Amino acid sequence: MIPVARPNVGEEERRALIEVLDSGMFAQGARVKAFEDAFAASVGRRHGIAACNGTAALHVALLAHGIGKGDEVIVPPLTFMASAATVVLCGARPRFADIEEDTYTLDPEKVRKAVGKRTKAIMPVHLFGQSATMDPILEIAREHHLAVIGDACQAHGATYQGKSVGALGESACYSFYPTKNMTTGEGGMVVTDDDALATRCRRLRDQGQSSKYVHELAGYNLRMTEFAAAVGLAQLAKLPAFVEARRRNARFLGEALAGKTLIPPVERPDRLHSFYQYIVRVGKRSKRTRDEYVAHFTANGVGSRPSYPMALYRQKALTDLGIRGRCGVTERVLPELFELPVHPLVSEADLQSIAKAIAGA
Repeated sequence: MIPVARPNVGEEERRALIEVLDSGMFAQGARVKAFEDAFAASVGRRHGIAACNGTAALHVALLAHGIGKGDEVIVPPLTFMASAATVVLCGARPRFADIEEDTYTLDPEKVRKAVGKRTKAIMPVHLFGQSATMDPILEIAREHHLAVIGDACQAHGATYQGKSVGALGESACYSFYPTKNMTTGEGGMVVTDDDALATRCRRLRDQGQSSKYVHELAGYNLRMTEFAAAVGLAQLAKLPAFVEARRRNARFLGEALAGKTLIPPVERPDRLHSFYQYIVRVGKRSKRTRDEYVAHFTANGVGSRPSYPMALYRQKALTDLGIRGRCGVTERVLPELFELPVHPLVSEADLQSIAKAIAGA
């Protein structure tokens, strides 16, 4: 079976882990600081604040922006649960705005209509490795004095109009989960240019400390380990090659799908898709359902899986809180989306096997 996702680690990561073991310094230390600085520089930001995972990074960023009880944050309904759950964990409520049908990211016009009296921030999610349509979103935020907190957890290496998605808005957050374009095992990062925001993030993720045993606020223990940072430094050096491999594999799959009823991902000319996931859509003329296609590819040794099972506002965790939504584009496209392997460890032979399975679909 060609796995739909797989971590890509080598000797550099192994050596880095041994060095940490030999150092005797395992908790947040010099390697975490080095990783924070290097990652922030790679996306064009002044500050990087490492956390134990991407969800923690989102939570810390929202809190640092002052999101709390009575506030609303605009989020898309097609994304991982953490985008909405972290808003809830701050005591605020997610307000759902629908997506663009081709990029699967926030539709700026729907965002504009969703802005209300309690709206305090917009969280554009750069989904599957492609940037949201940011210029109009940033314009809406300026008009209404809203913070823009980018969820770039799936978008390492993605750009919008030549800029890293991490450099757009007041802050952005990344995840380093094992399947992501680069990994630290588990890990996350907030990036920002705002000095005061960065200070609040650092305190929130480290027990509220301004210095050892001096607590300015009641914070959390969301620190990154030296092990994770050591792996992250090795992975960051490889990220450009990883993204290029994903893009090369995506081009091959796009050619294999040409003329088929299955619709490949769209890459708009003003952005660079980093293909965290290669999401195929079942076309109107297709003879099979999404789940039948998944079964077909799986039977032919090609790892495949459906995308998210439902719009976030249909998740019990949110409906139990009385959180609702109504997004027609999301409801229409969700049952039609599934994933094919595109990661850097997909070999030439694997690509030929996937192409054969596509031809037989």
